[in-house]
Amino acid sequence: MVKFSAYSLMISSFTPFHSIILKNPRRFSRNIPFNHSAKSRVTSYYQNVQLHTEDVMGASRYLPPLFSVAPMMEWTDNHYRTLARLISKHAWLYTEMLAAETIVYQQGNLDKFLGYSPEQHPIVLQIGGSKLENLAKATELANAYNYDEINFNCGCPSPKVAGHGCFGVRLMLDPKFVGEAMSVIAANTNVPVSVKCRIGVDDHDSYNELCDFIYKVSSLSPTRHFIIHSRKALLNGISPADNRRIPPLKYEFYYALLRDFPDLTFTINGGINSVVEANAALREGAHGVMVGRAAYHYPWQTLGHVDTAIYGAPSSGITRREILQRYQKYGDSVLGKDGNNRPNIREVAKPLLNLFYSEPGNGLWKRKADSAFMHCKTMKSFFEETLVAIPDSVLDAPIAGGVPSGREDLFANVHDLLPPQYHAREEEALYA
Repeated sequence: MVKFSAYSLMISSFTPFHSIILKNPRRFSRNIPFNHSAKSRVTSYYQNVQLHTEDVMGASRYLPPLFSVAPMMEWTDNHYRTLARLISKHAWLYTEMLAAETIVYQQGNLDKFLGYSPEQHPIVLQIGGSKLENLAKATELANAYNYDEINFNCGCPSPKVAGHGCFGVRLMLDPKFVGEAMSVIAANTNVPVSVKCRIGVDDHDSYNELCDFIYKVSSLSPTRHFIIHSRKALLNGISPADNRRIPPLKYEFYYALLRDFPDLTFTINGGINSVVEANAALREGAHGVMVGRAAYHYPWQTLGHVDTAIYGAPSSGITRREILQRYQKYGDSVLGKDGNNRPNIREVAKPLLNLFYSEPGNGLWKRKADSAFMHCKTMKSFFEETLVAIPDSVLDAPIAGGVPSGREDLFANVHDLLPPQYHAREEEALYA
């Protein structure tokens, strides 16, 4: 297990925001007015948390999840998360979704599925499933790996998951079960629990139906944090890619949830592709922002600005050459560790292929990489063969250089579009 010194952060002066959620869930709130200074935003977050945390269980934690990287199947694996943490100290990272059944049935091989280096903190484990006993057992087994939060997938529209698997976004149609599942998960862990969902499913796409889901789950379980993908899902056989493109974004639903559930925390997700757009969401009052494919396809341009632009931290000044030197040590330590030459060079190097996006030499670097995958046995030899394509001026440019691009007006006038206020019909919402 490789340690990258200087990339593990503990904030000893701050009060932890995890520790009392399960003890006293109704008293905890992360609904904090936006402050235009990034540093003030973090400070205000913790001041608000301290007002609601008389009971403190343990040591301090990490900076708040103002920015997180979405769980993405076959993408946010250990290799990508190692690279992401080398670029950003403060972004919250999520695992790929792991089916509870996989965790339960692979008890003898859990390190392969749940293991990670401690430098990846803060990190959230996302699980999926539709059987309470497996969700309970999977959560219990994950405790030994010290994740910072357990997230339950109620948003994946993949036919394998929502169709044959009968979980993912299909669970939004059964909020009572989700409430029971979250209670079971929470009962088997001592870290916070959260739900990632869409704003609706097929024709069940009204704002009131979304609110009924949120109200029921939060009333029946200790869940206080919801990640909202601001599109509905269509379960009529379209692909997951089309489900990220065809249903329209309705950010007004997300911001209405902030108004109607002030005791809950909501992270916005969907269609946000840069730190400029993330900051635009935060300016309008978002509690946190989750970014998916942009953080994977453009890691330097996206994650490279998170610490300074979102959290107000000074730039680390790290360069891509230094990042690759550290990644080389990690890569060579994990090559072939699972047996049968897995992971191989191609798998370990996969997240690096976007590190030089739009830079001089990027095309040649990728062509050299394709050739090197065929015969290189170490990351050291891979880099020796491929990095000659990248100019020194690119390799040695410090992080967070230049001005990030993005739509500063992405959320303009969103508060003028809010749906009417939700009024819970308590008995009907809870027991329907």
